[in-house]
Amino acid sequence: MGECGGPGDVNSNVLIAHSTGDAQLDKAVWQWLSWDKNQKTKEQIESLLQNGKHKELRDRLCCRLTFGTAGLRSAMGAGFCYINDLTVIQSTQGIYKYLERCFSDFKQRGFVVGYDTRGQVTSNCSSKKLAKLTAAVLLAKDVPVYFFSTYVPTPFVPYAVQQLKAVAGVMITASHNRKEDNGYKVYWENGAQITSPHDKEIIKCIEECVEPWNGSWNENLVDTSPLRQDPLKKICDCYMEDLKKICYYRDLNMQTNLKFVHTSFHGVGHDYVQLAFKAFGFQPPIPVPEQKDPDPDFSTVKCPNPEEGESVLELSLRLAEKEKARIVVATDPDADRLAVAEHQENGRWKVFTGNELAALFGWWMFACWKENCSEDADVKNVYMLATTVSSKILRAIALKEGFHFEETLPGFKWIGSRVKDLLDNGKEVLFAFEESIGFMCGTSVLDKDGVSAAVVIAEMATYLEGKNLTLAQKLIEIYETYGYHISKTSYFLCYDPPTIKRIFEKLRNFDGPQSYPKCCGVYNILHVRDITTGYDSSQPNQKSVLPVSKSSQMITFTFQNGCVATLRTSGTEPKIKYYAEMCALPEQSDRTVLEEELQKLIEALIENFLEPDKNGLIWRSA
Repeated sequence: MGECGGPGDVNSNVLIAHSTGDAQLDKAVWQWLSWDKNQKTKEQIESLLQNGKHKELRDRLCCRLTFGTAGLRSAMGAGFCYINDLTVIQSTQGIYKYLERCFSDFKQRGFVVGYDTRGQVTSNCSSKKLAKLTAAVLLAKDVPVYFFSTYVPTPFVPYAVQQLKAVAGVMITASHNRKEDNGYKVYWENGAQITSPHDKEIIKCIEECVEPWNGSWNENLVDTSPLRQDPLKKICDCYMEDLKKICYYRDLNMQTNLKFVHTSFHGVGHDYVQLAFKAFGFQPPIPVPEQKDPDPDFSTVKCPNPEEGESVLELSLRLAEKEKARIVVATDPDADRLAVAEHQENGRWKVFTGNELAALFGWWMFACWKENCSEDADVKNVYMLATTVSSKILRAIALKEGFHFEETLPGFKWIGSRVKDLLDNGKEVLFAFEESIGFMCGTSVLDKDGVSAAVVIAEMATYLEGKNLTLAQKLIEIYETYGYHISKTSYFLCYDPPTIKRIFEKLRNFDGPQSYPKCCGVYNILHVRDITTGYDSSQPNQKSVLPVSKSSQMITFTFQNGCVATLRTSGTEPKIKYYAEMCALPEQSDRTVLEEELQKLIEALIENFLEPDKNGLIWRSA
């Protein structure tokens, strides 16, 4: 837990009377009750202690938060492995210590802090309060802080870090997670989320200074310190101006009769999407009134994740039908991801998958580049990127059109860092994505951005309507030109980490020690890549080209029939995810056959490798 000083104003009689008989746990309880100044979370720990709930105390106090694919993320509540006032103060103290070591000009350049609209009454915990405490730690150490005066989309923080030349930034958000969760997302000076080794070094620094410093609890510093600036107007104005760089048909946008409905899923997106549509010359999209304003309970949806499809888009689809709007755009609660639905001629709605939207975005961004590039522009200087569990459709487009396509590990932090490297080397990056509806159009923001993606899809739909095409019809054209890429992504819930470990270890020792499966049911396996261990049977030296990621489980199988399937754990939720895709050549255009083959293979994958009944996995609800 770290050795930083002794207890403060804590009732030692309570501790003596309720000793747990476990020295490590007693020490952790002592520290928590000494350091926590949030009455609600302090009382949660006191109550557990007095009621003899030692196992729960141990679960809450004897492990720490670690950085996953999206920074620190956990439930709000009391304990060192939860998101709360104390753990956010500790994390920021560690970040301060690390940044002070890395940047001699830290106190000149400053730090950006943004937040969404999450909150939990029972823990007296809200994103804004956590953001104020983050700022307080730094302001108390004389670091200038750019603290947004109101909630903002997550992409505004990395954008502000670059625009203001700050050394780093933090966004307090749990994105599309359930309402009980919150998170702490860290961006480096390059505007991309932190990757290794920064995350590991920051964790070390956090462990070196776990006791709150003087001033760390002073959340009023954001209102009184001369070192605090509000970057809201400047960043919002600059962002909307930069957005116009990827607007190619403003005149069409101004004239279109197409109507759009937007839902912000009870989050931050409404105001910003309205401004983005205005920047592109559109009439404002019609908002879903029940979901327009922030609501930390996300009271009209069973889960605040637009990726779940039609079941969570119900209100927006009904409003669109009433308003005769053909397209619905849905930003998730922190507005960094985008779902899209289109009304079809048969009266049904098509909710596009992340991979399908990427095919449309990839085609569009390249077509616009080709139309607008200078005569001496070299297509070999152009890049698009995707995470390795996402569709290979961009690879197919790149092969035919002559630009470069690259893959990264899952998580936009890897894309952001790689895009920055490419830009620094004079390359042009048009588009990047991850299948979980995360899109980066252009390079103003080196992270996924639902605000820009929403307005780009609106312009695309407007342009296509002028050609008498819908988004769905254009998607089929793209597949017929570059080859069908039929994919399916889903997940199982598993709340027991040892079970997850056992499933993946079995795959590594399938037919004996250190022997991966050679087939899955009737389907022969051509290659296996294990990112957790760094093994790749397709490489001459059997080593993975992508970096090893020991902290998470991820194995990819390439089958003889052309299917690629990946099993991995989520970096933000208790899930085992599976991704499978059939990649066909343009001449193999029988979609039904491809879909049937993919479905059978997925069934074999679940039955043979995941064994949900035996392992007690919970199927994703329809």
